[in-house]
Amino acid sequence: MYSEKEYLELEREAPYKSEFYRGEIFAMAGAGHNHNRIVENLSGECYIMFKGKSCRTYSSDQRLHIPENGIYTYPDLIIVCGKNEYLDAKKDTILNPSVIIEVLSESTAAYDRGEKFHFYRSIPSLSEYVLINSQSVAAEVFRKNEQGIWFLASEAYHIDESIRLQSVDLSLKLSDIYAEAEDLINS
Repeated sequence: MYSEKEYLELEREAPYKSEFYRGEIFAMAGAGHNHNRIVENLSGECYIMFKGKSCRTYSSDQRLHIPENGIYTYPDLIIVCGKNEYLDAKKDTILNPSVIIEVLSESTAAYDRGEKFHFYRSIPSLSEYVLINSQSVAAEVFRKNEQGIWFLASEAYHIDESIRLQSVDLSLKLSDIYAEAEDLINS
């Protein structure tokens, strides 16, 4: 069992990324072609849309901490609007994402939809959670309403459709998200 302090000391020196939860450290697996392509496409689309605005993206190398449940994790893409809030003076751990995007793989889909989404819902600044399937054309946007209740707000399952991220005023075409992805089931 490790403390959060021990985890951070090890993680900041490690040659690979690991998540932390309840005293345990979990090494993160590498991602495949479609997963990486989708994250890069999303990052590029967001960069263009947010250029000159108060929102910006961070890819899977940006650590996120959720104080309420003690987890440290690396979402595939986070969008932060306004000033970054950091865990400490090292400025390597974000606390205030507005949007989190996870690209689903066969091995992570159940966790990203279930327990991980449960963890993310405790982040006060989080307004939307986006799931993008890396094996088939499918995207879902979950949004928190004014009462703090999460609901499925937008979904798309065809390459010619779009999803809408209302909290950051962004529409994303699935054709842009999946550009150059290979061997998709229902493209």
